[in-house]
Amino acid sequence: MVVDLERYEKIYKNFKETLKQPFLPIWHVRVNTLKISLKEAIKFFEEKGYEYERIPWIEEGFWVKTEENLAKSLEHMLGYFFIQNASSMIPPLILGPKKEDLILDLCAAPGAKTTQIATMMENKGVIIANDITYKRLKVLRGNLQRCGVLNAIITKHFGERFWKLGLKFDKILLDVPCSGTGQLKERIFQQTSLTSIKALSNLQKRLIFSASKCLEENGILVYSTCSIEPIENEEVIDFAVKNLGLKIEEIELDLPSIPGLIEFDGKKYDESLTKALRIIPSQKTEGFFICKLRK
Repeated sequence: MVVDLERYEKIYKNFKETLKQPFLPIWHVRVNTLKISLKEAIKFFEEKGYEYERIPWIEEGFWVKTEENLAKSLEHMLGYFFIQNASSMIPPLILGPKKEDLILDLCAAPGAKTTQIATMMENKGVIIANDITYKRLKVLRGNLQRCGVLNAIITKHFGERFWKLGLKFDKILLDVPCSGTGQLKERIFQQTSLTSIKALSNLQKRLIFSASKCLEENGILVYSTCSIEPIENEEVIDFAVKNLGLKIEEIELDLPSIPGLIEFDGKKYDESLTKALRIIPSQKTEGFFICKLRK
């Protein structure tokens, strides 16, 4: 049986009404400052006659309106910018990578967030970008090369077993495989059941267990999904807080969000989950869940 949309009406006001409204016909663009400056990017938008608007929470992010397919443009192929939903740009900002960090991106493909992290590090430090299939790694490798990323090492390993390698990291991005319900696509809701969501949640718990084992003491782990489902979000973090020695930290960014839930569908979660964020689904932003944890 497909998931009942009434579940999400309890979380987001007028959710079903939002679902009926299509995303605005705009491109979500992150400028790759490893290859082009913001000044050059803005000049390019203006010379092309594109309408553009700054994404408030990221200096390199823009909503761009044009009938052209920017994903097939020469500039995109050259890696001058990355097409990436505005919500998807948030987890690396919260991770806060520094030039000297050793960072693990445990579920890295297709590489949007990996390339963003590399940009923030100015190609310094080291990123281990991991995924599990050659098909996904091929896309990841292509995006890293296209964007001029020089500080990333690609690995092929099951994320839930990665901890057995004995490696330790200063910071870990755990953007897990999820139901994708935050994308507000009717097709996804028609194909998603509570049974499949619970199976994903079990995988996500194994992944966060593995990530916690790979994290240095006092290290930072950012967990994120493009799902609006509490079983994939609060339930996973509640498991991590109660079993893995991780503590939730405040996120200091002004974002279109509501706090994480501490109770849903008869289940109670750790009260510190109010520090997590749920990005509100809208015509400009996918629904996202983001939580910052410290070991």
